[in-house]
Order: sequence, then C-alpha cells, then structure tokens
Amino acid sequence: MHMTQLSTQPLPAKENEQEHDLRTGGLKSGTVLQGRYRVMSTLGVGGFSTVYKARDLRFSSVDKLCAVKEMVIHTADPSLREQTIQSFEQEASMLAVLNHPAIPPVSDYFTEGDRSYLIIELVEGQNLEQWLENSTEPLDQGRALDWSLQICEALVHLHRQKPQPVIFRDLKPSNIMLDKDKHIRLIDFGIAKLFEADQARGTMIGTEGYTPPEQYRGEATPAADIYAFGATLHHLLTRQDPRQETPFTFDERPIRAANPSISYAFEAIISRCLKYDAKDRFPDAMALKEELLSIAETDVEEGKPERFGEQDRDLFPSIRVGISQVQPLWLFQCEDEIRSKVTEAKGIVFAAAYDNNIYAVSADRGEFLWKFPTGNSIGASPYVYEDAVYVASADHNLYSLQLRNGRENWRFQAQAPIFSSPSGRFDNIFFGADDGYVYAVNAFRGAMSWRANAYAAVRSTPLILEEGVIFGTEEGEIYCKDLSNGKTLWQVQTGNAVISSPAMAEDIVFVGSLDGAIYALDASSGWRIWRYRTHGAIVSSPVVHKGIVYIGSANGFLHAIDIDSGSRVWAYQTNGQVASSPVIWEETVYFGSTDGAIYGLTVEGGDLQWRYETESQVIASPAIIESVMYIGTTSGKLYALPV
Repeated sequence: MHMTQLSTQPLPAKENEQEHDLRTGGLKSGTVLQGRYRVMSTLGVGGFSTVYKARDLRFSSVDKLCAVKEMVIHTADPSLREQTIQSFEQEASMLAVLNHPAIPPVSDYFTEGDRSYLIIELVEGQNLEQWLENSTEPLDQGRALDWSLQICEALVHLHRQKPQPVIFRDLKPSNIMLDKDKHIRLIDFGIAKLFEADQARGTMIGTEGYTPPEQYRGEATPAADIYAFGATLHHLLTRQDPRQETPFTFDERPIRAANPSISYAFEAIISRCLKYDAKDRFPDAMALKEELLSIAETDVEEGKPERFGEQDRDLFPSIRVGISQVQPLWLFQCEDEIRSKVTEAKGIVFAAAYDNNIYAVSADRGEFLWKFPTGNSIGASPYVYEDAVYVASADHNLYSLQLRNGRENWRFQAQAPIFSSPSGRFDNIFFGADDGYVYAVNAFRGAMSWRANAYAAVRSTPLILEEGVIFGTEEGEIYCKDLSNGKTLWQVQTGNAVISSPAMAEDIVFVGSLDGAIYALDASSGWRIWRYRTHGAIVSSPVVHKGIVYIGSANGFLHAIDIDSGSRVWAYQTNGQVASSPVIWEETVYFGSTDGAIYGLTVEGGDLQWRYETESQVIASPAIIESVMYIGTTSGKLYALPV
C-alpha cells in the first residue's frame, strides 16, 4: 500500500452510494459510503484490498480526510461468507482499541454487500520501500537503530495485548511509513488476509521473503514478527531484496559485506531475528528492543556516544572539598530514614519517614508540632492541597490530614502498598499504587472519581496536565491517561521500570527510566523526540530550567541536557549514586548523593559552588523555600540549610 502526498481538493458530490469502475473493480471517485465517506482517489491496490483517500462528510466545515480500506469477500458459500464477516468484525474491533503513536487508529468499520471496509487515519509521507527507491546512500546505523526502536515500540504494544498478543503478520518496508514528521507508522495489518478464504489451501499469510517458515504452516506468534523485522532491516541496510533470494537463506548474507558501516553487534542482532527455528530468535519485541538499546551508539540524530569512563574524567568539573562552610539553621531527628522530598506550607515542614509517621515541624525553628502514625512505612512525599496534607503509605492507604493538628479528614484504601507521591489538581488527588492502578480521588470527600489500569505497579508521581495524567510503571510503560475518565490517550514503552516522575516544558515531557535513559516525548502524542543515555539507572526525577533538563543517575552523575537536541551540556560526577531529584534556586542546581553530600552547581557550567556534608546517604530531594533548603537523610535527620 503506497501513501504519498496528494491533492486535498474535494470532488463533486455524487448521490450514488457504491459505484465501481468496471475496468479496475475499484470504487469510482465521488462514491459515498455509508452516506458519510466520499472517495477522492485510489492510494494503493493489493491482492485482496484497495485503499482509497476519502473525505469524512460529517465534518462539513473542514476537509477531514481519512483512508478507506476495501476488502472483497470472494467466497460464494453463505456460511464461509458469514464466517469471514464475523472474523473481520472481530479483527476490526481489536484494531479499534489499539492506542499507540505508530499505529494509525481505526475509527469505523462496516460491510456492504460482498465488501468490507475499514476507516483509518490517513498517513501521508512515503513508505520505506519508496524510501529505498528514492535514496542513493546506504542506510547508516544511527538512523537504522532509530527506526528499529520505533518499530519495536509498536510491536511491543501489539505483543502485550490482552488476552492474547496481536501479531502484525506482514511486516515489510512497504507496510512501514515514514510520515511527514519523519516518524515511523505501521500502516497495513494482515486483516486483508482474512479474505483469502476461497483461495487454494496452503496460501501463505504474509509476503514471501519476509515470512518465517512456521507462518506457512498457519502458526502466528510474536517470533514471526521478529523474523519479518530482521528481513526488513536486512533489506534496508543491504538493499538486497529477500523476495529475490532462496527462501529462509537471508541470514546467510552478511550485512557488513554490503554495508561495512554497520557494527558487528547490530549485525548479530539482525541475524538472530532471521533464524529458521522460532526458538532461536528473540521471543518477542521487548527482548529484541532491550538488545537494540544495549548497542545504541547515540540517542539523538547527531552526536557521539555518551559513554563515561576513566578517559572522560577531564570532561567533568572536579569535586572540590571545603568550597562552602555551611551551618544548619536547625536539625530535627526522626526515628527512621527519610527517603522522600519534604513539603512546606503555611510555615510548616512536613516530612515522611520509614518509621510509619509523618512529622510536622515549624519551618523557622524546627520545633515539633505533631506527628501522625500510619500502618506501615512511608516512601512517598507528602503533598499539600488547600488546607490538607496528603500522605500515602505502604499500609495501602492515602490519608487526608488537617494541616494544623494532623487530625484525619479521611482515608482512601487501594489494594496494595502506595509508594507513588500524590499530586493534585481540579479538586482531585492523583496517585498510583502497587496494585497496578492510578487513582483520582476527590480531595475533600475521599471518594474515588476514577481509577485506570496500568497493568503494573505505579511508583512514579503523576504529572497533571490540562487534559492528561502522565506517569510511569514498573513494567517500563509511560502512560498518558485522560484527566476526566482515566482512558489511555497514549503509551510508550521503555527498556525497564519507570520510577522517575515526569516533568514538562514547551509541550515536551521528560522522564527517566531504569534502562539508563531519559526520554523526551511529545506531550500530545507520546512521540519520542529524543532519548539521552546516562549509562546508569535513573530513579531521579528531572527538572527543567531555561532550556536545560537536569537529572541524576545511579552511576553518580548529575546530567544537564539541552531540551531541543538531547545533547549533553555538562555532567558532574559525585562519589555515590544520585537518586535525589534536583531543584533550581537562583541559577544553582541542588541535589543529594549517596556519598553523603548535598551539592550546589552553577546551572550554566556545572561548577561546584556549594556543598554540605551529612553523616549518611542522601536519597531524598531538597525543597527550597525563601533561601532555606529542607532535606532529609537515611539517618532520619531533617536539615534546614541556608542556600
């Protein structure tokens, strides 16, 4: 199926509903289907389907364009015909609920006579077969990896569908679009193959050269898509068409012989995808993606590998002892570790500790005001909304407490421990739990407004936008849920758990993953704009300031990254892990390290200008109010420090 840039001028309306060209058998221009979709032109013709460009007449004031995929029911047998229509409706219903940026959504489907139709988002650009025809330079590894990861992210979404995985069945260059924004889109699922019912037995589902041997036997598993992925990448990198080769011998043609710029590691991954036996391939797209991430040399369109080692020491500002003689304004001792960020409101500092308590102390002197005991440890940060402080506990409860005295207003019980810090907006408190759900709870009554299934533990703090709620999961998914009802707007798969909490600037969402990368995603669609590899797991949450995103990593670095290009501005190394999330105050970025120190670096160059040595690890993030930093440590001490 070929989709190209075409004229969008509307055609004259015709009253006939379904009129076919006698020469081609296709719909004539001007034909109106279902009284709604006016055919404008033919986009592509395949063995069992035709795709048209059409206008949706329901939108009378604008040219709302769509793609119409027409499939012919060949069989004359009434029972087979009914079976084909039923299978079509099941497949169409399945496609309609898929929600991924690389998968054009299905908005409608219907059957008229001996033809069934899908209404799909119109994708304009060029498919990768056309790209091969129009390009003269070999595909470089950087672009190949970028395309590969985008394809993998879509396949991961398909292969993780419940109750059973969705298999694409016909992955090949002509079914992969590079849209006008240079993003990968999968445009033609194997649904048309349902209409082969009246063909000879043994007809292959798929395309010769891209189809694995087991698919000839009617077996369709995620490993089949992996084989097709390998054949597709081999074709793109070598320009050797698998349809011209002896079946199942494509892996015997070394990629580097045709394209020496490709690394041995990348070649080995593609070779494994092309193994004859399915058990010798990657079992699914997630396993393949993890291997691709491990060899990615760069995560932006331009740049060099961001690998830190002894040879790179001179690139980073050094740690200078004794740069600042900081004396605490006051110190308060809790009974156990403080791992989360404290909160200040109305002259009160609230700190949650692993001794099950939330403490309230005066901000000016650190005097004890009250404490509230929950039923288990507290790893989430307190949150203040209106006149209440909200705290989540491993005892499964979210508590609403009165600011001044700690008396309980209400509690809401989830089905598992809560380590996600709550956040609030529009009179609701949002948080995730280890039960795999994200909740929206009325801030004043404690009644649940909605809950949304994320299918894995949620320990990331939700980012609340005007229309969406964005968070990460232990399975590595980043979700955007509809603010009003919790329905999924988009989701993106990373290579490992996402505990980091997202931040946003200039309509870009930034979030880190335990896979060692920070992701920059389009807030409206989830499209990955860039990915920056820190080469250390990320628990720290990002902060954005004047076009730079700052974030820590487990290999001891604080990274400063340009939000437009995803390139490193500077990186500063401590002697411990940086799980603490940075904060900005007067052109200085502050954060803690497990080496026991709290650092203050200049935002522009990463030069050390402030440091305080504690006596234990600093995992918590600082909170700064009116030139005073409040921060806790794993020794249970709560510090008030001048900055």
